[in-house]
Order: sequence, then structure tokens, then C-alpha cells
Amino acid sequence: MVQVSDPAGPAADVSLDCGWGRLCFAQTFADPAHLARSLEEEGPARRDIAFYVCEPHVLLAQAPIDLFLDPSHAYRLDLAALKPSLRSPAGFRIRPIERESDAAAINRIYRVRNMVEVDPGFLWSHREGSALTYLVAEDERTGAVIGTVTGIDHVAAFGDPDNGTSLWCLAIDAQAVYPGLGEALVRALAGRFQKAARRTLDLSVMHDNAAAIGLYERLGFHRLPTFAVKRRNPINERLFTGTASADEALNPYARIIVDEARRRGIHAELLDAKGGFFRLTYGGRSLRCRESLSDLTSAVALSICDDKSVTRRLVADAGVVVPEQIVAGDEAELQAFLDSRGQIVVKPARGEQGRGISVGISTLEDAKAAIETARRECDRVLVESCFQGRDLRLVVIDFRLVAAAIREPPAVTGNGSDTVRALIEQLSRRRQSATSGESTVPLDAETERTVRAAGFAMDAVLPEGERLTVRRTANLHTGGTIHDVTDIVHPRLVEAAVAAARAIDIPVCGIDLMVEDPSREPYVFIEANERPGLANHEPQPTAERFIDLLFPLSIPASARTARLKRRLD
Repeated sequence: MVQVSDPAGPAADVSLDCGWGRLCFAQTFADPAHLARSLEEEGPARRDIAFYVCEPHVLLAQAPIDLFLDPSHAYRLDLAALKPSLRSPAGFRIRPIERESDAAAINRIYRVRNMVEVDPGFLWSHREGSALTYLVAEDERTGAVIGTVTGIDHVAAFGDPDNGTSLWCLAIDAQAVYPGLGEALVRALAGRFQKAARRTLDLSVMHDNAAAIGLYERLGFHRLPTFAVKRRNPINERLFTGTASADEALNPYARIIVDEARRRGIHAELLDAKGGFFRLTYGGRSLRCRESLSDLTSAVALSICDDKSVTRRLVADAGVVVPEQIVAGDEAELQAFLDSRGQIVVKPARGEQGRGISVGISTLEDAKAAIETARRECDRVLVESCFQGRDLRLVVIDFRLVAAAIREPPAVTGNGSDTVRALIEQLSRRRQSATSGESTVPLDAETERTVRAAGFAMDAVLPEGERLTVRRTANLHTGGTIHDVTDIVHPRLVEAAVAAARAIDIPVCGIDLMVEDPSREPYVFIEANERPGLANHEPQPTAERFIDLLFPLSIPASARTARLKRRLD
């Protein structure tokens, strides 16, 4: 695992295999040419890093075509000076790797964060190693791994005379809702190294990662005058071509597609980065896209998805189960519909991202208020019967299921001191940070109604440990979270989603169903989204299948042959 030039002598030319690549400790290389050659030996799909480089210009001069200066900052923490935390982890616990499934969970988080994955066997075999330490954050409610960090003991790795350590791969699940996850992981790792009598904890962080830098500086880390150098490869391309800064204006839903296109050698031209518009060109074929909406989606299909009542009629004719529905307008009809169904859903006939939708309405007064809210989005308002269950999003590309996920409405957990309003604001900030501003929890009438229906006031202090759902809708743009269920979704639900997509005749679509359980048959169709957020469904290969649809010749020949064989079978 540790490579040294002369195992019998003092540690020199040390490269530590970390699973995602090798960490080359530059201070152990006397000759920069040897360090350059070590980086040039990087394996495929790996990311080697030369750290503690004091004279990067000298190292880059050894291989100026192959190497580049990483745009990252180095930080150091004096472990003896780390102050204790004023709060204990709530809702999660920090632990080492305990079971083989932890490795898959870590890789899932790595994929979503665009980090290099690690062979699960490597993670499992090194879980109790002396040089490498892996910690995970586990959700106490679900048992899911929602964060991870890796530590390296430099003394165990190469007998570091400075008695140092370093932190790598701090990553939090984008759907995690608990505050302080990153800080808890850093503190847990630092605590382990403190007990081992180590002196310092170092790390490398991208210069523009303001959230991470803010966390580290709050904990007492200070800048270190040293650098990192990497080898030019497809993984690092955005860092040395200058496209990283140009892509900053892209939201995650556009960026995931542009990144996949460039990975395949497809030219991506940003038309309006802020709006998510770009053009992809490959082999004489050029297509414009707005996130997952492309020139392949017809204007007719787009107009069908835009009008929820038309969508409902078409998919119903295709045999898909739909809820009962009326158009708001007649108060007597509304009252009768409410009396016969008990609870209703109010939604604008046109709209997206969950705006104007109210769920679980049970009184005429609330129904009227919800209708007025919906009319701000569209003059025509629909009233539907309410199906009690869970919100399931199925992404259908080329009339095949690519991903399925349960969407959970936003919820907060009380700490015995903060008000419901304050907890919602905290959750909203976390969701906004985790989704690059795409997800926030509105403090609107719908949120207040949901909180009031649960027996709380917005300014009431939520008891410690009390979990409160603050909106009925699970839309990601209004603070919801998403949890992959592709492997367990019932075939009947898949059939319904594909039938709905064929009825609309749309090549890329997000089909929303309300289900009792994703592994069981009962469902009711909710709506179809012509521009599903593909980034929400990682680690499923949504972007890959989208690019396959747009540019089938970009698929490797072996993969095209295998796919054709499966279709014929």
C-alpha cells in the first residue's frame, strides 16, 4: 500500500494508495523529477495527488504537458488547540466502517459528489489499517450512511518526524437534513488522532468551496503555505482547461449533462448558463438542451405536460390509474367533492416545481385559501381526491426506466430550544447549500397550515426529539429530499410510468406517482414532468442514458452491441 524507494532505509519517495489514487508526500521526494515520474504512473480512473509541494514551479517544469497546479488551498489544525463542541450530534452517530455495505454507501456519496470511487474490497480490507481511517455518519432513524471522511496517519504511513495527519474525502449526502454533519465528522477524526498523540491535522480544499473553508476556519484551521499538483486526466479536466469557472453559472441539472457530454468528447457550448441552456455537438449532429429538455421533445409533448388536466386524460386513456378530479369554480361542487373524499389536493392546471400545490385539505375554508394560492400560478385550478401514500418519481428515458426514487417532504427535528420557524430556516439553509440553491423551504401559507395541522405554532419551541413534517408536498424545490428505490420498485409501477410516457410520446420524462410502498402495486398518477432533474437521481446513470439517447454513436461499440442484443432478446 505504501511505496518507498528503499524499504530498508529511511522513508523516501513515499506514495500511499488511498483507493481513489495515490497520495504522494512531496516532502519525502528529494528529486522533483522522481515525483513527476511517480505522478505520470497514475492508473486509469484514478486521481493521484502530490501534496506538500513547496516549489510547484520546479515540479511542473519536469513535465509541463502532463502536470498542473491544483487550484486548492492547504489548511492545518493544531490538534491540541481544538476546542470542544458546544453541541452533541442529534439524529446521527459517527462510527468506523462496520459492515461491507458501508463501502457501497460511501461510494454512492462519492458518485453524487463527483469524487473518484474506491474498490469496495479496498475499503473493507483497510477498515482497521494503521495508516488509513474511515469514518461514516449514520442516520439513527433509517440506518443509512449520510456522510463520510477519511484520515491518514502520517506516522504510520512513513514515520513522519513532524507527527502529522491529514483529512481527505469529507463528503455529505446531498439529501441529509441534520445540522453539523461535516463538523461532527471532522471532530470525530481529529479526536481519534488526538488520542494517538498526533500533533497536526492537514487538508486540501478547493479555493472556491466557501462552505467547507468556512467550516474549517471556524474549527481553527489556518492556511498552510504549501501546494498540490495533479496529473492532467479526464477526471481533472475542468480544473486545468478553465471550464470550471465558466460552468459555475450552470445549475446541477445542467452541469451533470454537460460533464457527461464532455467526458465522451462531445462539444458543449453554453448558450445561457444561468437558464441552463446549452448546445451539444458530436459527429455533425447538434442538439440544443435546457437541462434534460432537448430538441427531441416535441412542442406537442411539451404542451401536454404543461396542462395537467390534458396529461391526466391522455394517460387515463392509456390505462394508467388517475385520481378523481374537478375544476375549481363552483363552491357547492367543491363542498360536495370535499365531503365525499375527506381530503383533497389543490393544484394549478399549469406550473412546475411544486408551486401553488396544497395537499391534505380537509375544510372548505382551507380549500378556498389553497385555490387562491394556486390561482397565482394559473387561472385554472384543479381539485383532486387525495391518495394517502408516498411520492414516487420515476425517470423514463427512451421509454425505459432509468431511476426511481421516493421523495420525502421536508421535516425538522426539535432540539428543545429553537422554534419551529427557526428550525425550518436552518433546514432551508442546509438544503440550499446542498443543492446549489435549488432547494429551499418556503415560509408560506402552505407551510404554516401544515405545521398548524400537526398541532404546533410557527413560533412554538419544538420538543427535543420531536419530528415534524412541515410541508405535505415532497417537491425538491420546496425542501423535499429524495431516496433511491430503483432496485425495489414494483414492475407494475414501472409499466404505468412507461405507459404514461408513451401516451404523451415524450422521450425524457419524470413520472410522479403516489404509492403505498414502492415495492407494492397500488398507485395513482399525479403528473408528468418534461424536464426532470437528472442530478437528483445519482448514482443511477441518468445523465449517461440521456446522452445515449441524444448521441447513440457516442456509446462504445461493445456497449451498443450488448444493448441491441438485450432488445432482441
